[in-house]
Amino acid sequence: MQTIKKRKEMDPQFQWDLEKMYPDLQKWEEDFQQLKSLIQELQQKSGTLALSGQDLYTVLQLSEQIDRKTEKLYVFARMRRDEENHNAKNQALFERIQGLAIEAGGAGAFIVPEILAMDEKKLRENIEATPELSIYHHYFEEILRQKEHILSQNEEKLLAMSADLGNAPQQIFTMLNNADIRFPSVTNEQGEEIEITKGRYGSLMESQDREVRKNTFQRFYGAYEKLLNTIGSTLASSVKKDLFYAKVRKYPSALAASLDGDHIETTVYEQLIQSVHSKLPYMYRYLALRKKLLQVESLHMYDIYAPLVPNDNMRIPYEQAQATIFKALEPLGEEYLRVLKSGIKDRWIDVYENEGKTSGAYSWGCYDSQPYVLMNYENRLDDMFTLVHELGHSMHSHYSNRHQPYIYSQYPIFLAEVASTVNESLLSDFLLKNSQSREEKLYVLNHYLEQFRGTVYRQTMFAEFEKIIHDHAEQGEGLTPELFNQIYMDLNRLYYGEDMVLDDEIRMEWARIPHFYTAFYVYKYATGFSAATLLKQQITTEGAPAVERYHRFLASGCSQYPIPTLQAAGVDLLTPEPVEKSLDYFNQLMDEMEDLL
Repeated sequence: MQTIKKRKEMDPQFQWDLEKMYPDLQKWEEDFQQLKSLIQELQQKSGTLALSGQDLYTVLQLSEQIDRKTEKLYVFARMRRDEENHNAKNQALFERIQGLAIEAGGAGAFIVPEILAMDEKKLRENIEATPELSIYHHYFEEILRQKEHILSQNEEKLLAMSADLGNAPQQIFTMLNNADIRFPSVTNEQGEEIEITKGRYGSLMESQDREVRKNTFQRFYGAYEKLLNTIGSTLASSVKKDLFYAKVRKYPSALAASLDGDHIETTVYEQLIQSVHSKLPYMYRYLALRKKLLQVESLHMYDIYAPLVPNDNMRIPYEQAQATIFKALEPLGEEYLRVLKSGIKDRWIDVYENEGKTSGAYSWGCYDSQPYVLMNYENRLDDMFTLVHELGHSMHSHYSNRHQPYIYSQYPIFLAEVASTVNESLLSDFLLKNSQSREEKLYVLNHYLEQFRGTVYRQTMFAEFEKIIHDHAEQGEGLTPELFNQIYMDLNRLYYGEDMVLDDEIRMEWARIPHFYTAFYVYKYATGFSAATLLKQQITTEGAPAVERYHRFLASGCSQYPIPTLQAAGVDLLTPEPVEKSLDYFNQLMDEMEDLL
């Protein structure tokens, strides 16, 4: 029986170095206490913003100081918890800062309402008379743009205080999904009985033994089915939370409320779904190709991740993945590579799975820290792509933090998946060009096609699921696990076509998707992948001019709205062209694969 190691048994060189943020908990505690004092100081500033431009500047600077310190304390505590979700000390640390962060948000709740209560002419005069406020120009314009959705000071304070309640569905799901759920064991290809984990699920579903895939699939989703009612209630509560905040802020829908933060019209979301629907024949073609290459009479959902081209040599140790990534990203320039190599040496990355560690992968950090990457590396090709993906996020954060003041440093979520996917595309191109054999090239093509299927088609299906369940709730219908199952199964039938055998277990897949607790997020994977596909083509064909535009994109943070930021880089997502062109490229890759058969 292969069991998961405890964290203390792991080699520290493969763990992230959080001590660079706080060398010990005493330093964390000192910042925690200082934050309390700053919050009290800010609360005393209420009613002073209209006195003068200098008073306004003083409050904004104090608020920024609180935000930076809160962010650093929060990120550290959350990443500590993610190392071992069952560790009571880590849980307590995170809960403490989570509570204080809500208090910090409430303390500054008066700022925006006070700014909006000022006569706009007077506000602009104060800004003009105070040169230090020039940096806040875009900030002020954004506040004025959202004026109709910002409430009174007391109402904003109440909403800030409700954040803990609003976060409850996500927190409950996180505990269920990472600490409480237990999976059975399965017999692998070597006849070994191994424990199924979320980290191992991917490699087991890539097994060449169809019986291993089938058993893993059934037992994995069986574990979720045992929690069906609890998870269904948790997701329904999350949707109701979205509707509550949208209604309170006077948005016509939860979708409109979510997209407005990025200044994105709902038509962009709807256009994505329509564009992908128009290219579903490509998806059906891909599934027919998969069925043919796997030589099966019928294609099941547990066949989706099996490599079309078996290649037992495509096991990629972590050190080899690093070296390959460095070569693949050379088109991005010497400076980019220098920073990347230095970051990996400085232990940005927490590499391997351990008992209780949060599943999946992410890139995180704060303005006053280096970027960090959580991984659960399993020596698969997918893991190398996950690594290069998360490093794309980290490099985006590095450039943005170094080139923007704090207030504009955090790039909008709408842009978040672009840099990560440019990295993935460059890695795919590098592997295709440097394949040592026909079989290896076919294997990489298979992976590239899977990136399109999983990122554009699958994430758009997720996005459509989110839209449908929110629409049901907004129409006053009850949200039940049975309804979630039905909607999810119907969408699978649409996206995978009539030739796919929809195994009953797939109706439960919604129950394991953590992104559904951050509503209307996943569509950005699809738009980001599409934009990245075009940017990568510009980088590889134009060279230096495109690379320079791309570096400016990485450094832009949120200093302007995301659509114009992308337009300056060379991609216009107000049109269907990026999505449709990227899926046309998906179709061309299938041509290339069939030419090799």
